[in-house]
Amino acid sequence: MKFPVYLDYNATTPVDPQVLDEMLPYFCEKFGNASSKSHKFGWEASYAVEVGRSQIAKLINASPKEVVFTSGSTESINLAIKGIADTYSSKGKHIITTPLEHNAVIDTCNCLAKAGYEIDFVNIDKYGIIDLNHLNDLMRDDTILVSVIMANNEIGVIQPVKEIAQIVHSKNAFFHVDGSQSVGKIPVDVQDMDIDIMAITSHKLYGPKGIGGLFVKDKDPKIKLTEQISGGGHEFGMRSGTLNVPGIVGFGKACEICMLTMDEESSRVTAMRDKMISDLTSNLERVFLNGHPVHRLPGNANMCFECVESSHLFGLIDDVAFSSGSACSSSKMKPSHVLTALGLTDDQAVSSVRIGIGRFNTQDEVDYATKRLIETVTEVREKSPKWEMALKSN
Repeated sequence: MKFPVYLDYNATTPVDPQVLDEMLPYFCEKFGNASSKSHKFGWEASYAVEVGRSQIAKLINASPKEVVFTSGSTESINLAIKGIADTYSSKGKHIITTPLEHNAVIDTCNCLAKAGYEIDFVNIDKYGIIDLNHLNDLMRDDTILVSVIMANNEIGVIQPVKEIAQIVHSKNAFFHVDGSQSVGKIPVDVQDMDIDIMAITSHKLYGPKGIGGLFVKDKDPKIKLTEQISGGGHEFGMRSGTLNVPGIVGFGKACEICMLTMDEESSRVTAMRDKMISDLTSNLERVFLNGHPVHRLPGNANMCFECVESSHLFGLIDDVAFSSGSACSSSKMKPSHVLTALGLTDDQAVSSVRIGIGRFNTQDEVDYATKRLIETVTEVREKSPKWEMALKSN
């Protein structure tokens, strides 16, 4: 095994070697600007961009002209939400989202709230699944947008996207999906799911960082977005800026690989994840899985080890890379807004860790990480007055 063992595939993924091989010529040999229309260097770059666009579109069952390139999901989300808000403000200023969203959505909505938009949050159940009845109750004639994360970045829960779309469209609102964690890991069909706009990114599916995309529906209805970055009218007038050709080439190749390997990879990763969850819960007391036990991403396991703060585990386990269910802000550990939305106490939230298993993990690596967690949690609890009190309270 190679140490440290990497189990943080929800944060980012390594670039697949096949993707890197595809990208390399576009740094030095085929370095042209895709907007240069008068010579071979520009033509090569432009052709490569359109190949990449087609590969990405095929993975999500879209038309190539419905894929707009950005620098990543954060920019895509900003373009989607602010672009809709700016364009359709005459219809209304009411937006609905969930308490489980990535900060890219929440912060963007907060920004719009300061500009006079009304933001509502739909209820979720203890697993993180949206309450469809509450969503239906929240919908109004002036609702212009509903934004939902398809698969959560912390707990991996997968939402019933088709059912959500039916409710949203019944009020003639637009449906934006954050597909950052889901595209490439589970089947995503924008037509079958009736999605209007969807943010995607390369580095979550074994492509390079710094390149992302936004699916923008082109008909029935055609979505119009006010550009958020001006300066040349690139990308169908929705996002100006010189295109990242090597990044697009890598993004496209990564999507092509996902199409070919998704079923097998999902089965293999799910089996490793389920064994890890089973081993942890059968060997330790007061350990539980955060999120839905079935409707979740293949490689995601967000585990709460009661009375053992995640920061303590990170300090003791330096040969396994995993992450916290909590977000750090101003050097102070704060409970994750996702976990507290599920109903976890602050203590439980800061005692949770996110484990992300991916393409290049082996069963030996996952077993090793499981063993280290069991040993370390046991060791910490043996010295913990908090744990002793928790046992006595039972």
